[in-house]
Amino acid sequence: MSYLIADLSGGECVLVDPLVKDATLLAALMAERSLQLRWVLRTHQHDTDVAATVEALGALGAPVVQGEVVAGAHVPSDGEVLAFGNELVRVWHTPGHTAGCLSYQWRDRLFCGGLLAIDDCEAQPVPSEPEALWDSVVRRVFGMPSETLLFAGHVKQGRIVSTVLEERTAHPYFAARTRDEFLAAIARLSPQKKSAHIARHVSARRAGVGQAALSATR
Repeated sequence: MSYLIADLSGGECVLVDPLVKDATLLAALMAERSLQLRWVLRTHQHDTDVAATVEALGALGAPVVQGEVVAGAHVPSDGEVLAFGNELVRVWHTPGHTAGCLSYQWRDRLFCGGLLAIDDCEAQPVPSEPEALWDSVVRRVFGMPSETLLFAGHVKQGRIVSTVLEERTAHPYFAARTRDEFLAAIARLSPQKKSAHIARHVSARRAGVGQAALSATR
């Protein structure tokens, strides 16, 4: 999922997790509202060539913010505030889905990428850092006000927005589980998911699909 957040009165906006392939469409949407892009915000990435993706996204005309260090990208500090128009976005370090995951808080909304997508992301079939993921979700995200809206980066069954209260009480992996129980569940999931991911990858390569086409642009 990609998101555009705009301050119409200030004439500025940010993009959250834009895809390179959508650059023309996104530019048209901003032009339609006479919006100046202030930041390109990436919650995480699964690029085969991170530098090339950052360069392509930078062509949209704004600094690229992400958690992975690469030339041309801005790696923010935890809690850093980014301004656009008359609005503010606060950056949180929330590793776990990938090592450099970031989340972006705007008003009562949190754009949290793949944090809650335990088995929803084909590019990352299991969390890269389960221990860090538990801390990011339970200690940070679930500590936010219950009414906070959570915007997903990966969607499995058409569900884009939930709340902290809903995820805290009903998430299939985090709710009603201890840290050890969560880690055990991920450990049981890992071999099956990794094998399926490798099988899809090999099958696609044999069919002549290039590595670049397999990779998501975030």
